[in-house]
Amino acid sequence: MIPAVQVENLSFRYGEREALAGVSLTVQPGECFGLLGPNGSGKSTLFRILSTLLPPRSGRASVCGHDVATDRALVRRQIGVVFQSPSLDLHLTGRENLRCAGRLYGMSRSQLESRIDACMEWFGVRDRAGDLVKSLSGGLRRRVEIAKCLLHAPAVLLLDEPSTGLDPSARREMWPYLDRVREQSGTAVVLTTHHLDEGDRCDRLAILDRGRIVALGSPRELKQRVGNVCITIDADDAAQLGSALRERLQIKPIIIGHCLRIECADGAAILGEIARVCGGSARSITLGPATLEDVFIHETGRPFQREATEPELAHG
Repeated sequence: MIPAVQVENLSFRYGEREALAGVSLTVQPGECFGLLGPNGSGKSTLFRILSTLLPPRSGRASVCGHDVATDRALVRRQIGVVFQSPSLDLHLTGRENLRCAGRLYGMSRSQLESRIDACMEWFGVRDRAGDLVKSLSGGLRRRVEIAKCLLHAPAVLLLDEPSTGLDPSARREMWPYLDRVREQSGTAVVLTTHHLDEGDRCDRLAILDRGRIVALGSPRELKQRVGNVCITIDADDAAQLGSALRERLQIKPIIIGHCLRIECADGAAILGEIARVCGGSARSITLGPATLEDVFIHETGRPFQREATEPELAHG
């Protein structure tokens, strides 16, 4: 089976800054694949390369077997792209927006109308097809926009931060519709995100940091790397407490600011011993299941947070 997306040793620079460094990954047909990372991690650069807006400087990327550098026209027939910035005309209805897009794709009138109905039905907006886009909520607008990008039945749907500007409720509501599209059409979904909960919804994901993939696999596989459980200690003197834990319990905590993080397979078994070592020097001790943020910390030694954004393309 030809992969929906294949990336091999891909690198890219903005001047002196390395945005991607030897990135490799594969996305299978029908898979939901996430590119998770803080701003500045390289995920948007990779997105631009896959959508044929940037040529790779070294390495190779292909969509359905077509090279993004040498077969751009063929790649564009296989992808539907939803960028962060909205592209709908607010003064047209949802159906009119999709109709305009379908004509640009060269679809016949009879084919187009039935396809509009199907795509809007997938995303639960068919009953709002006649409403002006400006009257729709942010969540409904985003669903109309994704429906528009599915008109030509792409093999791969590329979504750049699809929940940008949406409230938590609208973000959650979007996922069942994406799942329905994948199940009914076999379309692969590749999305960039800095929301950890969205990474958890993906079949597999690549966690990027400073242009490199630091972790690759399913959310469950990645969390197993850190032992499934994490203990977090908020302490007055994290460095001193860390030394005591290493000496007395042979534990090697990760120290971030005034907090210590301990990765383990069975936190309940050692929690009492940790509490005794901490004594009164700990403000709080919490135990919980490992998260994707714990994976990021495990791989980088830093908390997951928003960083400087990636450079925009120069125009002119």
